[in-house]
Amino acid sequence: MKSPLMLTGAIIVGLVAVIAILAPWIAPYDPNSIAVRDILLPPSFAHWCGTDTLGRDVFSRMLFGARVSLAVGFVAVGIAIAIGVILGSISGYAGGRADAIIMRATDMVLCFPTFFLILAVIAFLEPSIWNIMIVIGLTSWMGVARLVRAELLSLRSREFVLAAKSLGVSSTRLIWRYLLPNAMGPILVSAVLGIAGAVLIESGLSFLGLGVQPPDASWGNILTEGKDNIQIAWWLSLYPGLAILITVLGYNLLGEGLRDAIDPRMKS
Repeated sequence: MKSPLMLTGAIIVGLVAVIAILAPWIAPYDPNSIAVRDILLPPSFAHWCGTDTLGRDVFSRMLFGARVSLAVGFVAVGIAIAIGVILGSISGYAGGRADAIIMRATDMVLCFPTFFLILAVIAFLEPSIWNIMIVIGLTSWMGVARLVRAELLSLRSREFVLAAKSLGVSSTRLIWRYLLPNAMGPILVSAVLGIAGAVLIESGLSFLGLGVQPPDASWGNILTEGKDNIQIAWWLSLYPGLAILITVLGYNLLGEGLRDAIDPRMKS
């Protein structure tokens, strides 16, 4: 039975995804079209969310910003999940020295604050959406690896695993065919929550000028303009801030709902 949390999160996530996909067709204006005579116009029927310092329509730019945020979220989380699942599977199934080496390496990376680690890497790379996706993915796999390791440690002594071993099933097939499918619930929850985190990180980097570069639209760089004009153009801060809040809230609600649905202890 679907919980209210899951249903609410799914609706929000679905709406944001539809908006991102249909952005080129539903945006009323070109997001990069400059109109000097329309600079810093307040919200109106012509410009629902007002205009920015170059006269560009903020509503149109927010629609295209949704595409950027979701692209970063899905690609970055995909990279993190892939690395985390591989390392966590090896660590949890093999144990011994391999487990010790992988977990100590994970602990070393966890010692560094994620956001500052990303800032340090971005400082040596050209700011672009692809670099952001890769860097966020390469610095976000540690939690997934520890989660997968814990799941496999609890599963590898189960009867079906012992039966598969007695039939001569290889270790690789045993992990991918039998162990990981039984650990997919927590991994899925982690992925959904990870998308929310990636959206926040991308927005933060763009806000600092290290993410998506103008003239490409991003919720973070719209907020940067809002910071510089907060006293005369409140809409530049309000609307992209609400977009980030609603999107992150949607993914968090969906993740919490999935966790409640998957975990049998939560059902009781």
